[in-house]
Amino acid sequence: MGIIKPGKVVIVLAGRYAGRKGVVVKASDDASDTKRFGHAIIAGIDRYPRKVVRAMNKAKIEKRCKIKPFIKTLNFNHIMPTRYSVDFDLKKLSEDSALQPESRVDSKKALKKVLEERYKTQTAKNEKKAGGVSYFFKKLRF
Repeated sequence: MGIIKPGKVVIVLAGRYAGRKGVVVKASDDASDTKRFGHAIIAGIDRYPRKVVRAMNKAKIEKRCKIKPFIKTLNFNHIMPTRYSVDFDLKKLSEDSALQPESRVDSKKALKKVLEERYKTQTAKNEKKAGGVSYFFKKLRF
């Protein structure tokens, strides 16, 4: 698909992570041997960080900034692209070995580290990507 490119923020529409936001790591328009449909590898947030206020101490802020990530291969029909995009460095997750059951735990830990670090700094190379980063880390309300 032309719209779904790496770095695009998407909303998962079906399955266990329905209603969660994710970032396209790798998109594959063509069918592969195992998947006979266009699909994308999505790295997203399963449990969002909670609200932080100035009156909280450092330990409480640290605890509330925790993120639970997910990595999943999804059909294009089950994701909805948004107008936002981000510039996370998720190159390690683009390999198919990251989705294998043996290395999935390590991939999630690496993703968690990247997302939590990015959440705390929330900087971007340009203004457009900065809006996408702040949107990505907010829970979808509907």
